[in-house]
Amino acid sequence: MKNRKEFHEKANFQIKKAGFFILSFNFLILNSFSILPVTAATEEPVLSVVHSQENANQWTGITDRLQTIGMKYCVISLDDVKNSADWGDRRVLFLPNVETLTPTQAIALEEWMSNGGRLIASGPVGSLSSAGVRQLLRSLLGGYWGFSLSDIEQIKPTKTNSSEWANQTELFGKIRGGVVIPNDMGAQSTAIWNSKDNPAAVVTTERTTFLGWRWGTDTASAAELDNAWLKASINHYLTAPAPSNRMKKVAGGSPNCSTTVASAPREQQSSSSPSSPSSLPPKTATAPTPRALPIVKPPSSQEAIDQLEQAVRLDVAPNSNEPIDSNQAIALQQELENLIGRVESANLAVSADAVKEGVGISEGKQSSRNLHTYTPQSVKEQPIQLASTKLGGLARTKDQALAQVRVISKNLPQLIAQKNYALARQQWLVAKTLLWQQFPVDRRLAQPEIRAVWLDRGTIVRAGSKAGLAQIFDRLAQTGINTVFFETVNAGYTIYPSQVAKEQNPLIHGWNPLEDAVKLAHERDMELHAWVWTFAAGNQRHNQILNLNPNYPGPVLAAHPDWANYDNLGNMIPVGQTKPFFDPANPEVRQYLLKLYEEIVTRYDVDGLQLDYIRYPFQDPSAGRTYGYGKAAREQFQQLTGVDPINISPSQPELWQKWTTFRTEQVDSFVAQVSEQLRQKRPNLILSVAVFPLPEQERIQKIQQNWETWARRGDVDLIVPMTYALDTSRFQRLAQPWIASKQLGATLLVPGIRLLSLPTIGTFDQLQLVRDLPVSGYALFAAENFNNDLQKLFISTQGRVQSTKREPIPHRQPFETAAIRYTALQREWKFVFQNDPLERPAQTISDFNNQAEVLRSALNQLAASPSPSKLLVAKASLTRFQSQFRVLMSQEIKSNSYQVKVWENRLVTIERLLRYGERRVQMHP
Repeated sequence: MKNRKEFHEKANFQIKKAGFFILSFNFLILNSFSILPVTAATEEPVLSVVHSQENANQWTGITDRLQTIGMKYCVISLDDVKNSADWGDRRVLFLPNVETLTPTQAIALEEWMSNGGRLIASGPVGSLSSAGVRQLLRSLLGGYWGFSLSDIEQIKPTKTNSSEWANQTELFGKIRGGVVIPNDMGAQSTAIWNSKDNPAAVVTTERTTFLGWRWGTDTASAAELDNAWLKASINHYLTAPAPSNRMKKVAGGSPNCSTTVASAPREQQSSSSPSSPSSLPPKTATAPTPRALPIVKPPSSQEAIDQLEQAVRLDVAPNSNEPIDSNQAIALQQELENLIGRVESANLAVSADAVKEGVGISEGKQSSRNLHTYTPQSVKEQPIQLASTKLGGLARTKDQALAQVRVISKNLPQLIAQKNYALARQQWLVAKTLLWQQFPVDRRLAQPEIRAVWLDRGTIVRAGSKAGLAQIFDRLAQTGINTVFFETVNAGYTIYPSQVAKEQNPLIHGWNPLEDAVKLAHERDMELHAWVWTFAAGNQRHNQILNLNPNYPGPVLAAHPDWANYDNLGNMIPVGQTKPFFDPANPEVRQYLLKLYEEIVTRYDVDGLQLDYIRYPFQDPSAGRTYGYGKAAREQFQQLTGVDPINISPSQPELWQKWTTFRTEQVDSFVAQVSEQLRQKRPNLILSVAVFPLPEQERIQKIQQNWETWARRGDVDLIVPMTYALDTSRFQRLAQPWIASKQLGATLLVPGIRLLSLPTIGTFDQLQLVRDLPVSGYALFAAENFNNDLQKLFISTQGRVQSTKREPIPHRQPFETAAIRYTALQREWKFVFQNDPLERPAQTISDFNNQAEVLRSALNQLAASPSPSKLLVAKASLTRFQSQFRVLMSQEIKSNSYQVKVWENRLVTIERLLRYGERRVQMHP
């Protein structure tokens, strides 16, 4: 899921060359263009329908529906969009179920709409495209595909909907679709799902209609309902009032225009593998057989992980005066309050750390200065500064800045109520900048935590030698990184000369990077974990670097084609993706991988093994795109059920669930097998998994990755969810469900942060959130994005301290980590209680001190000499203290609820460290 630098560079270059940047995508809709009024009876086609390789297997269903509408239309390809000047009178473009667009195609769509064109789209449009393309599409469409619904749901009109849509009863029925998340500016929900919170099913703007299901597929909706929505959408644009600007009209038209097109021209399929299943039967009536598919080109989409970054973000354009609704107003205000809390929490940590004498809470005289609470009077005295003011003149001190931001936050609802939206946005951005400036980035504030980084294949190759690799490890060590996920198996190649694997990476010549990396890490008191691709067997992008045929499946599958997995159309590489996969049900595949991992952990003194791509490729059963039809899997499932899985579909719920469970169990059982066999060889080995933070049921349906089961069984030590986001609020929304989960047993959670395109101070903000949540550390993707600014920041805030004692790592020394982290908590309590004006009864302080001391003593004794009896005492002391904590902190809750919640989270972290340590002790008595 990593190694995507080359594509990012290419996509960003294309976007910049076209004259726009990602940050400007959110508000690109041009309000000055429209179209001429026309009638539905026009002789010239008014509709162009996009045909692509992604909707090829749905094309018969799409065209069957189109022909019943009774309107002329033209079929075009995505590449024809750039020739929109030749479209004549066609005013409406229909984009059914197309998930991958290039930057050039997205720009062409923008030009089409700016010249008066109208767009109807359905399904997860552009969701597999690059980040920049997704942002542009989000602006053009008025929203984006959020996630699929697990069940068929009723759609209904919104209460505030216009009669144009609400009175058409034929538009509302039962559909299997997904939630469309509208932009807050200029978009409205025309129809909603009759499910929890009534999320949007259809979003419309002046120029677009976005349908939240895959139009033209019987598994999603009935033909009558599909046609009703398409006709209503077309009529909406054809009967629009006459605008002041005319759409460009160019003589001529597409030669593909037809009212009887049943399918697009067919081309012979290019196989993506040296071998395909020999007995794939015909598919459903709406899907062509494999031989009838268009040529499968190397996809231009980004890795699947990039899908996750498209969802809810606080995108704020400073000069936009678009309306802000009540939900967005609350979100903007809440994000400021949360950011204030993170800034105060970070400053408290460094302030308390500077005062290390004693750990009890003083019962003496308390000062009148409160560093973390501001009275209403102090807020009132701070003048409001406009966004046009230079930042340097806004506030001279942290206290002034925090007070100023509180004024801005308090005034936001009034500005929005007065419809002064541009000023509200300006104020919000100034407040955010002010708060980011108050982070204590020049002092160390990190406690013992997992500080991991993925050291990617590209960075290893560029290092070129042990000396070059040593420079990288020196940099990482200086910044406090204590765990390195070293890319050891990538695209079927090993980074080291292997006796098991077919071939060492050809980019490595006469060198063993793994051997050197282990030594370099251990010399610097760092852990090195071998990061391996599990079921992903090759990589088209890596083939390009090696100047190989794009369809080369990698060295292992080239030698063993019968080990390959396939989709339901016979492709080894799913359409729109870049990697062939092994069949996890194949016993020879499993033995090969186990033997390879055993070689790694026995020949090299690695501290851990990380499984990546421990899943199937991304699928979408409702769109007819499924995977897992390797020879072994089909044979085994047929033996179990009497049915070849290639012959079943989601329309057969019982059988389909058995097929999904079968595939999921292949992954589950392999993780258990790896854990059991490798721990027999290396009892102290740390096993981690890089996983997707999708909701559990959606994840099982799409990639058959059920990592909650691995955690509960104790198969793995660390769960590393790839919670990649470009803003902190989105990062928290991705991570929060798993942080609060009770399903992970004793396994530690280590959220992933992607550095690409993330501002330096934005990285620090996400790290501070991690430190305020009940987790044991973080993992950074990746070393190739570890720039000089980040290095300076990390050296200051978490860099290595000169000490004779090594700082513990949570997954290695959980009890010692718990004791040290608790001591830091006590220092914070002492500092706050000594420096705020709240009057507390002496008995309250005495009770707090006594209970806190009991817990401190129990944790220290456990850390010094672990034993079952001491662990029992420590757990009991912690439980008693947690149950009384809110009572003891009753006054602090009123003045600083965020900080009290942070303290509760850190107590939960200590609880999880004790639980994890208990499991480790039981495994290795």
